[in-house]
Amino acid sequence: MNCSPRSKTPEQRSWIYRRRRPVRWLTSGGLSLLGVAMLSGTRTPTARANEPAVVIKMIDVPASFDPAEVTISVGDTIRWENVGVSVHHAGSDPSTAIKSSDVANPDGAKPFDSGLIKPGESFSYTFTKPGTYKYVCIAHEGSGMLGQVTVR
Repeated sequence: MNCSPRSKTPEQRSWIYRRRRPVRWLTSGGLSLLGVAMLSGTRTPTARANEPAVVIKMIDVPASFDPAEVTISVGDTIRWENVGVSVHHAGSDPSTAIKSSDVANPDGAKPFDSGLIKPGESFSYTFTKPGTYKYVCIAHEGSGMLGQVTVR
């Protein structure tokens, strides 16, 4: 077997030939296998199990939830993140609200209450009952810091 450079054709000695060689499998059966793998129904999840369906930011000026209204599915989790410099709160308990009409829970659902959330901290809650939840920040309810979650 002669392995000297002269035993190869000019095409085989060129860098283009060597460069294309590793990709040769794509033009034959490799491409078919790639297509079958893509069509096999195997999917990569788009969100991790621990990630919330929605993140609501708690803002200082103006005191507000962003977004103020969201719609989610039963079993979804919402995370409230305090991105401001003052404490915030998220709760649907009528006994803690200034105006009980600012908060509401569906029949059979327990009110949720984050407690006071310091700057840079967060609170998560998983909604298990369908319906409309109206909630407030007890520290800023008078300033209009109200929110609503619709669970379908």
